[in-house]
Order: sequence, then C-alpha cells, then structure tokens
Amino acid sequence: MKCVLAIVVLLFCGLGAVAQQDSVRVSGIYREMPFFRFVQSIEFETGYRFVFRESDTQGLMVNLQAQDVELRTLLGQVLAGTGLFFVIDGDRKVWITKGKPITLGFSTGYFELQFDSIPPRTEDGLGAFAKNQVFAIGRETDNPESKKATLSGIVSSVEYGKPMPGAVVVEKVNFTQTVADREGRYSITLDKGRHTLYVQSIGGYQEPRHIDLKGDGILNVEIPESVLSLDEVVVSSGALSQVNKLEMGVQSLSIAEVKRLPAVMGEVDILRGILTVPGVNTAGEATVGFNVRGGSADQNLILYGASTVFNPSHVFGFFSAFNSDMVSGVELHKSTVPVNYGGRLSSVLAIEPQFGRKEKIGGSGGIGILTSRLSVDGPLGENTTFVVGARGTYSNWALDLLEENAELSGSQVNFYDWNANLRHQINEKNSLELTSYGSRDQFRFDPDTSYSYKNLNLALSWRRYISERLEGKITLSRDAYEFNIEGLDNPLNSFDYGFDIAQLQLRTDFEYRTEKHLLDFGFQGIQYLLNPGHMSPHGAESIVTDRQLDREEGREFSLFIGDEFQWTDRLAFNFGVRYMLYQLLGPAQFKTYAEGMPYSPGNVSGEVDFGPREVVQTYHGPELRFGGRYLLDKKSSLKLGLSTMRQNIHLLSNSSVITPTDSWKLSDRYLKPQLGQQASVGYFRTIFKNSVEVSTEFFYREMENLLDYRSGASIILNEHLEQDALNTDGKSYGAEFLIKKNMGNLRGSLAYTYSRSLLKTSDEPSVEKINKGKAYPSNFDQPHNLVVVANYEATKRINTTVNLSYSTGRPITLPAAEFDYGGSERVYYTDRNAYRIPDYFRIDLSLNLEGSHKVDKLAHSSWSLGVYNLLGRSNPYSVYFVPDQGQLRGYQLSIFARPIPYVTYNFRF
Repeated sequence: MKCVLAIVVLLFCGLGAVAQQDSVRVSGIYREMPFFRFVQSIEFETGYRFVFRESDTQGLMVNLQAQDVELRTLLGQVLAGTGLFFVIDGDRKVWITKGKPITLGFSTGYFELQFDSIPPRTEDGLGAFAKNQVFAIGRETDNPESKKATLSGIVSSVEYGKPMPGAVVVEKVNFTQTVADREGRYSITLDKGRHTLYVQSIGGYQEPRHIDLKGDGILNVEIPESVLSLDEVVVSSGALSQVNKLEMGVQSLSIAEVKRLPAVMGEVDILRGILTVPGVNTAGEATVGFNVRGGSADQNLILYGASTVFNPSHVFGFFSAFNSDMVSGVELHKSTVPVNYGGRLSSVLAIEPQFGRKEKIGGSGGIGILTSRLSVDGPLGENTTFVVGARGTYSNWALDLLEENAELSGSQVNFYDWNANLRHQINEKNSLELTSYGSRDQFRFDPDTSYSYKNLNLALSWRRYISERLEGKITLSRDAYEFNIEGLDNPLNSFDYGFDIAQLQLRTDFEYRTEKHLLDFGFQGIQYLLNPGHMSPHGAESIVTDRQLDREEGREFSLFIGDEFQWTDRLAFNFGVRYMLYQLLGPAQFKTYAEGMPYSPGNVSGEVDFGPREVVQTYHGPELRFGGRYLLDKKSSLKLGLSTMRQNIHLLSNSSVITPTDSWKLSDRYLKPQLGQQASVGYFRTIFKNSVEVSTEFFYREMENLLDYRSGASIILNEHLEQDALNTDGKSYGAEFLIKKNMGNLRGSLAYTYSRSLLKTSDEPSVEKINKGKAYPSNFDQPHNLVVVANYEATKRINTTVNLSYSTGRPITLPAAEFDYGGSERVYYTDRNAYRIPDYFRIDLSLNLEGSHKVDKLAHSSWSLGVYNLLGRSNPYSVYFVPDQGQLRGYQLSIFARPIPYVTYNFRF
C-alpha cells in the first residue's frame, strides 16, 4: 500500500512538474514558416528542446500569430489535423510522433536512436542555433604566443536565410562590439578563453552565444529578424552602435522607420526620411534634392548599390526615385566619409538594394491614390535568388490640389520605375550580384511645354572570400541619365532641347582583418561621356537654330587605402588616403584670355584646339580621412573627424533645388574641381537603459572652386561658361543635436540643427564680384532647422506617427527700385540673398493599421492613412514679382497650401 501511495505521489509530482513546464507562454508571428524554423524560434524563446523525425514534418508550414499563448495550446493548434502528436516531459523536451503519442518512461537513449534532434550547427555550416551550448572555436596550436584571437562569421535570418546587415555582436563583460556589414559578415577580436556574446538583429531580437575561443575561427549565427514580444533587451543595436562606432556623422534608417513617416500622397519616400536627420535640409517643398551641412544638392553622391543615380526624383521632386520595397537599408555619411567613397564634397547616401529570399516565392505591393507598386521575390533553383519590382502612376487629379489651379489645369503626369536584382551563390567563397534600376518621367504643367527624363543603372559584382581575413569584390557598372524638353508655345519658336550623361565604372574593393586592424583598399576608375546640350527646331515652321555643344569626355582614377585601428579597448582610430587623378579628353576647343585678366569677351587672346582622346587638362590630388573615438564609459564616447574631398563634376543650375533642366559639366581648363575640407567633433551617449540615444556634433567646412553666376547669366547652351561663371569660395559651420528613442510603445526623434552656409567670390580674376566681394548667404542657408517625429504603437496592429518640421526661410534677392537707363526701365536689386522668405512650418499625421493575422488569407495586408500639412499652412516655395500698372508687385507661391489627405493599401504574400 505504501508503494502504491508513493507511486501515486510521484506521478502527481511528475504531472505537476510537467504542468508547470507546460505553462510557459509564447508570443510571436510565424508567417509561412517551415516547421523546423518554427521549432528553432520556440527553442530560442523558451529553452525547450524538440525531438522528432524530420521526415514526419516534411512540408509542414506554420502560419499563425501567438500572443501570450501557452506552449501546449500553441502546439495543439500547429499540429491539429496533421496526424502528429506531442508529449512534453519534465526535462523540457517536446517529443513529436506520427500516428499516435508516445508513452514516457523508455530506457535512456532509446529515442536518441530513433529520432532526429535538431543539431546545433557550428563553424562548418549554416549557422549556430543553440543558445545554451558552448561552442569551441579554433585550435590551441594556432598562434599560441598570442593572447587574442579573431572570431568571424555571418549573421543571417532564421526566417529567410538572408544575411542580416547591421546586426550587432557584443561581448558581455568588456562590451567589445562589432556591427555586421552589408553581407551580414562580422569580425570581432577577443581574449582567448570563454565569452558570452549577444547577437541582435535590427528588429530588436537578441540571442546569447557561449564560446570557448582557442584560436581564430568561424561562428555563423542565425537569429529571427522580427521582435518576438521580448521585453528584456540587453543590446540596443542602433543606439549602442552610434556610441561604439568609430565613424561620426553616420545615420542609418531602417525601412520600417521610413514607412511610418507621413508622406505626400501616401507614397513612401526614402529621401524624405533622410530629412529627419540633423544636418540635412531641403531648399523647397516637393523636392527630393537635399543639402547636407551647407553643401549644394549636387555635392551628394547617391548610390543604389554600386550605381550612381544622377536625378533621384520623379515629377520635379514630388516623389523619390526609389521604391521602398526594393530597398533593404539606407545609410548617410556626412562627416568622415569612408575612404572607399569619393568624388563628392558633402555626403554619401548609400541605399542598399533588396535581394530575394531563399525559402519561397513571395512579394509585396501597395495601391495608393496616385501610385501603385508591386514586387516579387524568391529562389531560382538552389543557389540563386531574384527580386523584381515596378511602380507607376495612373492619375493626374492630384495636381488640382495645387494652389495655382487655373494655370495648371492642363497638367499631366506620368512616370514609372523598375528594379531587377539577382544573387547567385557559386560556392561557399564566391557569389555574383546583378542590380538594375530604370525610370522614366513625362509631364507638363502647361499645354505649351513638356518634360521627360529617364535613368538607367546596371551593376554586376563578383564577391570572393579569399580567406578568413581577406575578401574582395569587383564591380562593373554603367549609369546613364538624360532629359528632353519640348517647347510648343509658338510654331515659329518650337524647339527640342536635351542633355545626357553616362558613366562607365570599374572598381575593386578589398577588406583585410587582423586582431587590431581592419584594412580597406582598392581601385576605382570612371569614364564620363557627356552631351552638354543640344537644341533643334520642332516642326517645319520653326525658325529655331540647330545648336549642339561639343561632347565632353573625361576619366577619373582613384587608389585608396584605409585602416581602422583599435589602439585600446577605449581608443580607436581610422586613417585613410584616396589619391584621385582626373583628365579631360578631346576633341575640344577653348578660348584663351589675356594673362591675369577676367574671362570676358573683351579679353579673348586666341583659341586652342585639342584632337580626339588628347588630354586637355589634368587635375590630381589626395583625399585624406582621419577619425578618432574615445569611449568615456560603456554608454558614452567622444569622436573627432577630419576629411578632405574632391569633386570633378559640376551641376549647372540657377535654382536652389534639383530640376530636370539642370545639366552637368566636367571640370575643364577654367572650371576647376571643387575642393572641400571638414572638421567635426561630437559627443554620443545612451541613457535610460540604452533606450534613448543623445548626440551632439559640431562641424566646420571650407570649400573652393564652387560655381556661382553673374547677374542675368544664361547657363543653357552656353559655349563659354567661364565668361558667366564666378569662381566662388564657401564655408559652413554649425551644431547638430539629436535625441532618439529606440524602444517602447512611444518612439521617435528630435533633430535640431543650427548652421550657416556662406559664399564669397574668390580673389581670382573675375568679371564681377557678388556683393562687392563680401560674404553672402548661399541659396540653402537656413540657420534653424527642427524636425520632431513621434510614433506611438497603441497595439501590435495600430500605430500612429506625427511629424513636425520647422526651418528658417531660405534667402532671396529682392527688387528695390526702378530707374530709367537709355530710354528703358531697369530694375535695381538688393545685395544677393539679403532677404528671406517666411519661415517654414508643417505638421503631418499618419495612421498605420495592420490587417488581421488569420491563417487562411491570400495576402497579409495593412492600411496607411494620413494628412500631409495637417494645419493647411501656406508655406512659401518662392516669391516672384510681376509688373502691374508700372509697379512691381510681389506674390508668394505655395506648393501645398491646404491639407492633403491620403490612403494606401499595402499587402504582402
């Protein structure tokens, strides 16, 4: 009887233990997930171990959402109707069988012989899954005299198997940290011995890995991309990477952040997301041209992968040229630009292309009031993935919302863009990537003039991992842009005007890692082919003269090397030099001028001719980079940056923003390359358990050989631009402040910038000096700029965002008086840019509604609703003057002078 009682007590104790184990609760979103991936996610979150035959679950997909659901209930939902059964034992193991449930109590090792437990994969394969296992890395016989070793590998997604760029790897004790590169690769040097690493995805999910580091070795890690309702986060990837990252002036935006921002007509705009970053502003509404730290819009290098995009806008800047579904990440460099980038003075905006998933074919899209988009991606065989996407517009009704309705009643707008990207894994060490982008715009704002322009970008890259320490990449690309204008106002004056530019590029990039050094080195060669402009008569009645400027050809070669050096745990430096050689090639013809005299028609002394492929002019010089970071403690750092830049290509524009009528010009005998130097210093800190990032940066820039123009100058089809262009020097300085909350239901940022951007006609011979040689504000000098973004997540399916923007009005030149000269009326203007248009202020509101998460759905959907310019404020875009009864009257032009509501339906499958 006592034995029976003891058995009953043991059984109840055992059942109680099992019941207690079963009470663990799970939260997460599992969409179209293979069962073994689902099991890995549950193991990550709960610590339970699953044992089953892989053949029993072949083809089983999980498609549901769990919110604080007991594990036993969740497994019952997953396995319902599949013929599979599960039993949970007291050792936190889940036994899954087919046909009937098992009975616990078999001999030790029985099930290990009959079932396949998911093994942890280590350095030989596809990732590390077990968060409680200790991984032995390297061999003790490798470099035994060294006390340190380097651990490297790839961080990839559990759900899709794709690399996870931006993932953070942190050592627990000393807080040594590294960030995965664009291919998800990381490298971290640690003392030999046992360590605990935390690996965190951009989505906020973090996993521990325990290692016994004996020597150099590889540990590949797979973790979930999305946040699985985890409340405890040890590592905050965005904030802590800003503190520990060596570079300063680097801002990264996730696509999720950009999609939450309110947008014009509901179209997600990558470049408008950049405007929420301190130090970045725009000179006008409804334009995607942006200015960084007092530089002009053409001083920004905009890259889609390895391709240069010359015009990043649709329809005069109403929409960004980039489809958000085809972008995986955005990074802006505005201080110490990495040494492998060059050719622009102000910044580098690196937009990373999206590549296809490996698991299955899927897609996403959206239907808005003005545009729609669709993309499809997935595998092509075992080693190749693809993604294709397209976007277009189908309505002109929105232009009626503009203030000048009567004048714009005949407006028409059409545009489209497309992307197609391929990635092929040749073997473990070699891969190929093909990226492509194309766009075309056709529009008119009155019945007499029509505009069209297009971009085309192609790039092919071969990446090779030569060894654990060395990897290389070779890229061949072609980038082209052209525009055309048809003027049909009068048959006698009808014309066709156009411009085009193309560049061919070959570049190599190598990266070599040691215990304390990260070396980047390589070569870049660019050939420019440029048609400065042509005009021809349109129609038989036109009397317009056929004109064609001489084509321009140039070449640019750069060698670069940079070293990121970890001096101590607290102190790190990076050094870099990029030497650039530029040559303008013939055929070409130039006028010569009397020595020491201004470049004016009266000082022409002759002409000089150059034959085909003959070197017309050569410019060369170094670009230098230096950066330093000192960790004050684990949560704060000081940084210093110094850099010099060169730019051999100029944008010819007499407006403050990028327009389709702007053309590019190569440096020649008289237009020298633009030169820039910048110094910056900053303080970075995280507070409130790393949930809030605070930073302050101060900068000072000097620029030479900038272009400004004489009053009344014409830059269209100007054969002798040097006679109207003024060699100009510039300087800018300012302070940037950022507060950014990265965690919790309420997230957002406050970015404030105080900056000045001033120009001055140089002391070289010039036809005239603007403002008598005194310094004057540039067209984009806006001292105060404030952007506040607040996002509140009411539930997992509902979030709302408020965006507030304020900036000082940009400078303008006003007519001050009228006078009679030679029998005709003339206008006297004030000093250039001596006045300002009224300040700019706007509030936007958006609401994002996630659809239900039912299993049996064709697609998962969401709605984006919002109002652009919620207060209906008439922010001035420009001020212009019209003669009226002998007097000049001023008028203010506003682009969006009323609230603009929008709604977009988004879906993914």
